[in-house]
Amino acid sequence: MDIQKRVLIVEDDTHIAELLRMHLHDEGYQVEHAADGTAGLRLLEESGWDALVLDLMLPGIDGLELCRRARAMTRYTPIIIISARSSEVHRILGLEIGADDYLAKPFSMLELVARVKALLRRTDAMARNMKIDAGNLDIGGVSINPLAREATVDGAAIELTPREFDLLYFFARHPGTVFSRMDLLNHVWGYQHDGYEHTVNTHINRLRMKVEADPSAPRRILTVWGRGYKFAGAAGPAAGETP
Repeated sequence: MDIQKRVLIVEDDTHIAELLRMHLHDEGYQVEHAADGTAGLRLLEESGWDALVLDLMLPGIDGLELCRRARAMTRYTPIIIISARSSEVHRILGLEIGADDYLAKPFSMLELVARVKALLRRTDAMARNMKIDAGNLDIGGVSINPLAREATVDGAAIELTPREFDLLYFFARHPGTVFSRMDLLNHVWGYQHDGYEHTVNTHINRLRMKVEADPSAPRRILTVWGRGYKFAGAAGPAAGETP
């Protein structure tokens, strides 16, 4: 029998929190709610959670600091930030400090539930893959330790957000295979939504900044025009491929 997944909601708006709790409970998740960051941190430290749904603007410890502290913990907890701060700057900041996903308010409860389910599916799949591929993955000067979720490029450690790590690991496990943006949304993000393809572009660009000697002329993550992207190790672009 499957073990019930546990989701922690840290949200000071009791109406939103109760709606989230009901929808997630209806999907079979065990849900607890904290109305401020201090209580949220205590619950996060006391028990293991399968996912954290986190507001940014909280009484006590704010959401960004709570996200930072969650990422400093030994146990990896997938995090979805929900926030009225919908600017690109806040979205990037949330992802930079370790969130796996970011959903701006107001949002559809059904979409939030779908994001949680997709994130948990992806996390389970990554865990299975890590058990199979317990050793380091080395290709074209990139070395990835899936268990520690660490990576180096030409021997130098690089700092990756959770989604950047998953994207790099996915690419490295399928060298030479071309993936469209929708393919990557499905395999790495765990969902397909029209209009979110720009998210892939943003993450590709940010990942290139960290793994390429010259991001303007990439030799590892290549664009295949009209088709998508592929990981080519340290090889240069071939015909039909471009930075």
